[in-house]
Amino acid sequence: MNIKADTLILFGATGDLSKRMLLPSLCALHAEDLLHADLRIIGTARSELSDNDFRNLAREAIETYLPDHRRGRMAEFLNKLSYSQLDVTTPEGYAALAEKAGLKEGDNRQVAIFLSTAPSLFEPTIKGLAEHGLAGENSRICLEKPLGTDLESSCAINDAVASAFSEDRIFRIDHYLGKETVQNLIALRFANMFFEPLWNSQHIEHVQISVGETVGLEGRADFYESAGALRDMVQNHMLQLLALVAMEPPVSFDAGAVRDEKVKVLRSLRKMEPDESVTGQYRKGAVDGQPVAGYDEELGRDSNVETFVALKAHIDNWRWQGVPFYLRTGKRMPERVTEIVVQFRCVPHNIFPGAKLKQNRLVIGIQPEENIHLSMMAKVPGIENEGMTLRQVPLDITMPDAFTGKFKRIAYERLLLDLVDGRQTLFVRRDEVEAQWRWIDSIREIWEKEDRAPKTYAAGSWGPSKAIALVERDGVSWHD
Repeated sequence: MNIKADTLILFGATGDLSKRMLLPSLCALHAEDLLHADLRIIGTARSELSDNDFRNLAREAIETYLPDHRRGRMAEFLNKLSYSQLDVTTPEGYAALAEKAGLKEGDNRQVAIFLSTAPSLFEPTIKGLAEHGLAGENSRICLEKPLGTDLESSCAINDAVASAFSEDRIFRIDHYLGKETVQNLIALRFANMFFEPLWNSQHIEHVQISVGETVGLEGRADFYESAGALRDMVQNHMLQLLALVAMEPPVSFDAGAVRDEKVKVLRSLRKMEPDESVTGQYRKGAVDGQPVAGYDEELGRDSNVETFVALKAHIDNWRWQGVPFYLRTGKRMPERVTEIVVQFRCVPHNIFPGAKLKQNRLVIGIQPEENIHLSMMAKVPGIENEGMTLRQVPLDITMPDAFTGKFKRIAYERLLLDLVDGRQTLFVRRDEVEAQWRWIDSIREIWEKEDRAPKTYAAGSWGPSKAIALVERDGVSWHD
């Protein structure tokens, strides 16, 4: 749609996501003049707050979560904020919100709505918005995950939203797509001639995608018991990363073109075999040298929910036939890391007698550090009587070093700006979400049929030993 919004409404404006991510991100964008001067920001939640109360809440959040050097013109930003109390399950409050947004009189204001509420509240919220003029052609809506727990519940949520908003006005967020290095993956592939001719099964042996978290439940026990690692991380973040790695070149950076290619990859995922997945659940151990409790101890009862999952995925198309994609994610890992590893094949013939050649490897670090690392073989300096001595050397691009003066942004900054400006390229389309759920549901069907219980692993390790065996039987090692 590419029409700038005049008003941004934040549902759940007093919640943790708003305080940690949304309000600091918006303040940082304002400090850099990236938000247009007339944009108004309205927070809404069940709490009874005045405009000044909400501004004070925002100030505390910004001072807590945004670095000092990015808080320029904070007082000016706070003056953009106002508040409207609303219980989304009752009709009272929507009329006042519409009036505050400037829509009661039916004027032509463009409104962007960020919906950060429990999925069970989506349907009554959409109904309330529609009945009070907040879902018209001048409104767009952004949905925060989780969007269901399986394909059926996801379709129900999408149907409810689609009853009031057309697809070109629905922005489904995956905050990984706002990370600089994830966007840089697109640039790396399609703005450089030397990668794309090699980006196929002839030259790539396998791909690894790892997301490690050092934290445990962190007060999210109820959510995690209904989700587990497969739904929490693989269904959205990791499959989006896989799609970006594997997709065909889009005809443009237009939202439709990029998402068309991603959904083709997701629909090409082969149904998984029973021996191609491993589940785990952490027990007590140590992370960063500190003792931590096991999942069952934190939860206070036994559970079969997985806190770790490793998968061997296949994409059945011409480009990737025969190339395994290994995915793993878990809680209470030794380190916090998100990275993509592209392992190239061996050279077809070694002309260097006695030299053991190592395969080229591209490592794209997404968090905590954003970097690109390419390992290559090179000659060791010196004079030899016969042949030459070779050694693997790295070519590193660390983002802050490559772009002097740039700083690490909150991923939500890019996405909030795109929501306000009406750009959908970095948001997820309905058919993508449903293709992701269809594949995830097929994995869960296998687990349920086998009545599979997760293997235990010590907190501070890289998961159960079966995860190592999953790749080692193919002659591969995880990139730890």
